[in-house]
Amino acid sequence: MIQRVVHALEAGSVVSMPTETVYGLAARADRPGALERLAAVKGSTEARPYTWHVGGPDDLLDGVALQALVERTTRRYWPGPLTLVLRAMAPGLELISADGWTGVRAPAHEATRAILSAAPFPVVMTSANRAGETPATTAEEVAATFQRGELAAIVDGGPCAIGEASTVARLGPGGIELLREGIVTMDEIKRTAGQKLLFVCTGNTCRSPMAEALARAALRAALQVKNEDEFGFRIGSAGVYAGPGAPASPHAIETLAERDIALGDHLSTPALEALVADQDRVYCMTASHRAALLSMLPEGAAGNVELLDPGGGDVPDPFGGSLEVYRQTADAISSMVDARLADWVGPTPA
Repeated sequence: MIQRVVHALEAGSVVSMPTETVYGLAARADRPGALERLAAVKGSTEARPYTWHVGGPDDLLDGVALQALVERTTRRYWPGPLTLVLRAMAPGLELISADGWTGVRAPAHEATRAILSAAPFPVVMTSANRAGETPATTAEEVAATFQRGELAAIVDGGPCAIGEASTVARLGPGGIELLREGIVTMDEIKRTAGQKLLFVCTGNTCRSPMAEALARAALRAALQVKNEDEFGFRIGSAGVYAGPGAPASPHAIETLAERDIALGDHLSTPALEALVADQDRVYCMTASHRAALLSMLPEGAAGNVELLDPGGGDVPDPFGGSLEVYRQTADAISSMVDARLADWVGPTPA
């Protein structure tokens, strides 16, 4: 059955396949004739991009904008009822992209996923209904809607488990936008796409506040937003021997002010077990800070607690040093933050 459907798609025909939400009409995405036939069967007169359907997260094209956020989201929700509109285009997808944005989904129906994985060409799907009508949720409804000869095959996967359309969200530089409501909520998408990051030093008045502020600035530039919260990122800092409520050191404030980054509202926070354990990633300024945190955390937490420096070095403490020492420290931290940015956001497309 799988090969018969793949051959029909390869020939440019339209077939119907089930998903967990509704039944779909499918055609290959890289042939204008197949897409024209799909539009004719659908009865749509408007030019519109269709959604590329894939077998799973591993089928996503390389070089998608904000790739790390996309990967976290797709690993969590795919296969499943979430369509992502991504800033990405690749050979074979030009016909279904709009201004460089492409809709992608991995349906949670084993038969359809097997067909998509077996097809050596991209496949698009749209809901199985005439334009403006209610989508079909059973193979019988599909057969009753379309005339003999319009569809080359109808894959009977039984009634759809959910029976309503997927959530559609645009995720790319500039923000996450909900385009169609569904089971997956915007809050859930943001919690998955972003991360909770904590930077830790000794007293939380010099190095870790600067790291927190520099990370915020780097994330905002990479995400092209005014606030990293728009993508679900939550950034903080703490100190292993910090008391609560101490301000950042004057030299730290002045050093970041030279970079147009405000630090004057910072108040120190102790690196308590509950705070540290609640983070996705914890970045320590030195190996001694990391050892102190691991000593209070349960076994198995070491994977989320690491040095800020990817090379394994310590960030020297500028406390008591000159303004120039603080500037040097900020430069070092900024370089380390830039090196970590690909883990948080993804590589910058060439």
